[in-house]
Amino acid sequence: MTDEARKPASDEARGVFAIPLTVGAPGGGDGDSSTTSEFALPEGLAPPRATEESETTSEFALPAGLDVPQPPGGDIEGSAFSTPLTYRAPAFTPPTGIPVVSLTKDVPWQDRMRTMLRMPVAERPAPERPHKVAEEGGPAVPRVLDLTLRIGELLLAGGEGAEDVEAAMFAVCRSYALDRCEPTVTFTLLSISYQPSLVEDPVTASRTVRRRGTDYTRLAAVYRLVDDLSDVDTVTSLEEAYRRLAEIRRNRHPYPGWGLTVAAGLLAGAASVLVGGDLLVFVAAALGAMLGDRLAWLCAGRGLPEFYQFTVAAMPPAAIGVALTAAHVDVKASAVITGGLFALLPGRALVAGVQDGLTGFYITASARLLEVMYFFVGIVVGVLLILYFGVKLGAELNPDAALGSAQRPLWQISASMLLSLTFAVMLQQERSTVLIVTLNGGVAWSVYGAMHDTGDFSPVASTAVAAGLVGLFGQLLSRYRFASALPYTTAAIGPLLPGSATYFGLLSIAQNDMDAGLVSLSKAAALAMAIAIGVNLGSEISRLFLRVPSGSAGGRRAAKRTRGF
Repeated sequence: MTDEARKPASDEARGVFAIPLTVGAPGGGDGDSSTTSEFALPEGLAPPRATEESETTSEFALPAGLDVPQPPGGDIEGSAFSTPLTYRAPAFTPPTGIPVVSLTKDVPWQDRMRTMLRMPVAERPAPERPHKVAEEGGPAVPRVLDLTLRIGELLLAGGEGAEDVEAAMFAVCRSYALDRCEPTVTFTLLSISYQPSLVEDPVTASRTVRRRGTDYTRLAAVYRLVDDLSDVDTVTSLEEAYRRLAEIRRNRHPYPGWGLTVAAGLLAGAASVLVGGDLLVFVAAALGAMLGDRLAWLCAGRGLPEFYQFTVAAMPPAAIGVALTAAHVDVKASAVITGGLFALLPGRALVAGVQDGLTGFYITASARLLEVMYFFVGIVVGVLLILYFGVKLGAELNPDAALGSAQRPLWQISASMLLSLTFAVMLQQERSTVLIVTLNGGVAWSVYGAMHDTGDFSPVASTAVAAGLVGLFGQLLSRYRFASALPYTTAAIGPLLPGSATYFGLLSIAQNDMDAGLVSLSKAAALAMAIAIGVNLGSEISRLFLRVPSGSAGGRRAAKRTRGF
């Protein structure tokens, strides 16, 4: 045997776990002899060789016959978030199954979007039909988000509640097949985030609301646009939606500036009749309110903040009342000043603030109520300055004048309807809604008068019940017309605003009677809260009797919130 034959094989050629050369297939013994070992298997007991090329194995390999069946169609690329193929869901599903929420087009889009916003993202139903997709490859996400933010800006600037703004923004996104989105609304900031999938980065956009204006005609037009976008039977492209939105922004107010000034005067005159005034009081209150409105417009044109606008607007009615008293004119100065205050009290912002708080938007509610407090302080400062100088000049103002107010049901009901009518004009409502809100205001005052004057109920309870009916009727009318509830409720609560309690509280403070002043102002605050809570409660009660989506258990579960623990 030569040296080359005796030379051992290299390490690459064999390993420690290599099968010895003598262990081969049965019958493979002819050939050169090789070195054997006591660990070698006897001939005939060798494991069967695979017909294919040998592969590396490990102790984690499954035995033959126990392989997991692979899905047809070849290998499928997975991710860390995909469910393992061997996973079987535990039998935790109830026997009746999970209720499916079917959101049909017969339900108003406000209720559908509010229901889905209160549901977890994983339980929200997919969009019914992405028929408004701009391109075949998918929606133009940045443009859809921009359109959504612009619509939300108009709604929030118009005084709409935070929950309704979120519902509208969510409706716009879903109409363009962006179902995995989350809108967020605060007092001055709107933001929305869209996540295409669980493994992709989200797209987020935001917009700041810097200017606010009261125009319910524009608000109604925005609601009609959102309603058309949410309708699965109506095809509205992205360009068409932008065009309509631009027209809404450029629309002219339905009433001119001089018409708003006249409406403010008539509102103050009607409010003075509600608290016992006569024709002379009506004229004096109207003149004071119109003068205050023109001064407020002048301050707004000079860029002064709204705090000073309210302060200046509150001075002329108070000055006219003090002047009539100082001139010993037989007139109720308290009715003149109270009527002027009715045109300034921020009832719209108060109702929106309390509604946001009751629906869980506490940051926005705090900001709105703080805004109301600043407006109220501005009114207080303006009226107190005039009353203080009037008292110093010898004007005899009687804080107990309200106790002698006459009960004139027909005159007061007519005045309440006129007050609601003029309030609707000042809010720039559509002409088609003015008559309805006028009747709603008359009903509200009739209920209040029947409970307080005839039934001897407390003014707070009477105000809450009357405001609840206003909210109930307004919500039903808005659902009937698929529109916002604000045009049907805000002007109707005008006769219920606590103008007289506010005036007498300020008068007592001006006369150094702090105890009586604080008691009267506390009563005014209680009446204001009763109005806001009553309107919101009436709206919520109306939803209990409206048709809800099929699968009501899911809808009611979606409305649940934390209970404080």
